[in-house]
Amino acid sequence: MGSYTESAMDTSGKIPLLTPYKMGNFQLSHRVVLAPLTRQRSYGNVPQPHAVLYYSQRATKGGLLIAEATGVSDSAQGYTNTPGIWTKEQVEAWKPIVDAVHAKGGIFFIQLWHVGRVSDTSFQPNGQAPISSTDNALTLKINYQNAPTIYSTPPRRLRTNEIPQVVNDFKLAARNAMEAGFDGVEIHAANGYLIDQFNKDSINDRTDEYGGTIENRFRFASEIVEAVSNEIGADRVGIRLSPFSDFMESMDSNPEALALHMAQSLDKYGILYCDVMEPRMKTSPSEKSYTHEDLLPMRKAFKGTFMVSGGYDREEGNKVIGSNNADLVLYGRWFLANPDLPRRFELNAPLNKYVGATFNTSDPVVGYVDYPFLEESDSSEIST
Repeated sequence: MGSYTESAMDTSGKIPLLTPYKMGNFQLSHRVVLAPLTRQRSYGNVPQPHAVLYYSQRATKGGLLIAEATGVSDSAQGYTNTPGIWTKEQVEAWKPIVDAVHAKGGIFFIQLWHVGRVSDTSFQPNGQAPISSTDNALTLKINYQNAPTIYSTPPRRLRTNEIPQVVNDFKLAARNAMEAGFDGVEIHAANGYLIDQFNKDSINDRTDEYGGTIENRFRFASEIVEAVSNEIGADRVGIRLSPFSDFMESMDSNPEALALHMAQSLDKYGILYCDVMEPRMKTSPSEKSYTHEDLLPMRKAFKGTFMVSGGYDREEGNKVIGSNNADLVLYGRWFLANPDLPRRFELNAPLNKYVGATFNTSDPVVGYVDYPFLEESDSSEIST
């Protein structure tokens, strides 16, 4: 990673990533955000005590952390050992984790998740079929630890009159998140999971008011955003979007129009932030190439905090903040492997290498809380 130039710093001498930012009612001390990362260490869908150390290691005063994707109901699961927040036991298990982050001055949001058809009967209550916007199954093979090789179970298309219940699941999960002490929630509407299965026309083949036009396909997401905002306040609500990605076979025939409609619609609700996956996060050679420039209409249309994620390093993060093309940058693999990532960025210090083989193992220590911190350095070594 190259060092950033003096001209890119603010008057305090800080690189753009380390400048303060006011996100609604939250005063952030820097722009480096922990991305929501599925770690699969919540045995039986219940957060575990080892998560206290994992999240508190990565907490800084005024730093924003987004907890891993967390199921909103017993039908929301598609991977082993992922956490939920639909039961009292789960809520109670989250409390000490949240308290540990707050004790270090961190700001903590939780990502609310429903995988939809990215599941199998083995994950579903009573062995039922997973739910989706469609009854078409995924066709790809998944090379993902602790997941089925193929999600071969055809999903069950949600009936129109069942959709309010799923919306309500998100609302109740948001209420539970507040009880657990979180500062806010992020609605996971990306990466080919349930909400994205409604958003994208390669999956959504409905003929009711939730299918067809972009407006109809985004109706499900809008109803969830409205319900969650009414429950906990729009100033505590964010959303993750991936209009240009084809992850989990979630392509759209006109991602530019979908992206703009999403941003314009969400702006009307006054939610706190949009977290948008970079267009470069594509998963097939046939996918059309897009660049960060394709996100700029969204940036302009959405007046709240605009976050970007996907493949950023220190230099690119500084550039996107310095150019005002984003307010915050989410880091996943680098933050996973470097619990003191903001400090390392400050010093332009070497980074620990991440070990992909341990991203999603169930070990409570290895690849989870055993990445080393940078030794204390003299302030004179701060890179300029």
